[in-house]
Amino acid sequence: MTLHSDAAATLGAWAPPPGSQSELRDRFLAHLAARPDGVSRESYPDHLTAGVLVLSPDLDRVLLNLHRKAGRWFAFGGHCEPDDRTLAGAARREGLEESGLPDLELDPVPVHLDEHVVGFCDPRGEVHHLDVRFTALAPAGAAHATSEESLAVRWWPVDALPEGLEQEMHELVAAARSRWTEHRQAAQSTWPSLPGGSTSAAADQPSR
Repeated sequence: MTLHSDAAATLGAWAPPPGSQSELRDRFLAHLAARPDGVSRESYPDHLTAGVLVLSPDLDRVLLNLHRKAGRWFAFGGHCEPDDRTLAGAARREGLEESGLPDLELDPVPVHLDEHVVGFCDPRGEVHHLDVRFTALAPAGAAHATSEESLAVRWWPVDALPEGLEQEMHELVAAARSRWTEHRQAAQSTWPSLPGGSTSAAADQPSR
């Protein structure tokens, strides 16, 4: 399977909430159907990108990077590379490269889509990044680092995110926390009850 076919299959299988997310999914799928190179930066002026929002294991903090060129706080992400075989893999690679974390527990299902205009990406002019965003958990206690693409990388409490953060980022954080909460509830419901009414699944252990 090529990255292009994986992207089409991943988006085609995803059930977005109604409204703008559903419209964006249809827009992204139409782009892929029209452009065999639609996952590559060679596709001008639109191409898919992949990103990941990293949460702490307790879901109370989010790891963001202050983008060097944009000067704003974002989740991790960027262009797909020739060696990428899946969108989820591209998102995980970007997350590891830009966060400095040793590992990520990635949910392979998209959690949010966003389309935004970027003026510093291509010498031909403005491009539209069709961003497919995933979510992941950082290892407990793992140290992060700042890559050359960022001015800073730091944890932010989910109830005290950076001032001026775009509404789309707030939506992404909420969607990611909801996804991991659903995983944990599903994991708990599938484990048999133990004496005393507890379950054998740890409360903070998401399904894999």
